[in-house]
Amino acid sequence: MFGVGESARPTTDEPKPGDLDNGATTDASQPISAKYSRFLSPMAPRLAYGLAAAVFCGFGLVASISVLETGGGIEEMALSAVYVIALLALQLRYFSRPGTIFRAPFCYLALAAQACLVYLPMLQFTWAWTGLPGLLAGNVLLVLRASVSIPLFILIMASVAGMHVVLDSGLATTAHGVVSAVISGLIVYGLIRLARLVTELHEARHELAEMAVAEERFRFARDLHDLLGMSLSGITLKSELTDKLLTEHPSRARVELAEILELSRKALADVRSVASGYQELSFDDELVSARSVLGAADIAVDIRIERELDCPTGTTVLGTVLREAITNVLRHSDAKWCQITVQGAGGTQGLVVVNDGLRPGMSGVIRQHGSGTGLDSISRRVEMNGGELTAEITGDGHFRLRATVPRKSGD
Repeated sequence: MFGVGESARPTTDEPKPGDLDNGATTDASQPISAKYSRFLSPMAPRLAYGLAAAVFCGFGLVASISVLETGGGIEEMALSAVYVIALLALQLRYFSRPGTIFRAPFCYLALAAQACLVYLPMLQFTWAWTGLPGLLAGNVLLVLRASVSIPLFILIMASVAGMHVVLDSGLATTAHGVVSAVISGLIVYGLIRLARLVTELHEARHELAEMAVAEERFRFARDLHDLLGMSLSGITLKSELTDKLLTEHPSRARVELAEILELSRKALADVRSVASGYQELSFDDELVSARSVLGAADIAVDIRIERELDCPTGTTVLGTVLREAITNVLRHSDAKWCQITVQGAGGTQGLVVVNDGLRPGMSGVIRQHGSGTGLDSISRRVEMNGGELTAEITGDGHFRLRATVPRKSGD
């Protein structure tokens, strides 16, 4: 119905949400949406609408001046002013408004009303009014579908030619009038479409800015979960162990307290890294932490290094995977042993974590995707770096988490 007047939402080359996970930072003193500020000025839609309104008012002014040139008296001038005001009010308040949605039957009634304001005064003012059909023609292109609007556009141009023929204007004047009407119609259509596109672009930029803010909040919450989960679990376990050791093994308790202090400092550093928007983990440090935390929970640890990690991006990603894997072992299992294997083949490097003691509810953890945290979070992080993450329950009832990431030539 509205094929010619429809518009598509513009596409833009903006930073991808995943860029926040690849080292992109944001200035805490400046809102994320500030990067879009040059696109968000409210003056842009107003300027586009104002330019269109000025042109349309010019059409009405030219018609009034033409009436004056024909020697019309005060009554004719007053009547033409009423026609022009009504015509411009309909044009500016309905057809030219960027937010107007053209729906039947209102758009048909508006076109019919404008046609009356264009053609009925023409019977009285003759050639002085022949410049206004272009206004109607442009709105026809804007509102109606192409199969209807184009024939009507041609019909309006034919009516202009017919009026000049009736007035015996001559071939040159008739051709000039028709060409002027065609150009006027196209200008009207183009200006209104431009104003609507500018408004849509303005709204799209606002939406992009809001999405960027939401993505940054999501990143912050996700990274807090991924980075602090194991540290907080370790602090809890070691605190419980220290409480038991205080009376009978004070020396061992002091060792555990020192490790708790180290874990808390590490957690504080992680919080600061999340706030700054960049985290680079040492996989070796994560292995040491994993062994310590699992040991505090009386879980036997078997670490196998089949191939050293030599890619900085891979160590950071797999270090995050290891943290989440150990957090799952502590929270969702009654494990007695855990095997951590670092492997690599060709252009990939990977991590496999297997543990026993699977609780009945662990299958639900595997299926719980879409929450933005846990397995879903690290799965997204791995996929954004071109890797793959799988979580499954093996045939012998063990839980296995496997992550692989490609080696990047730039690392």
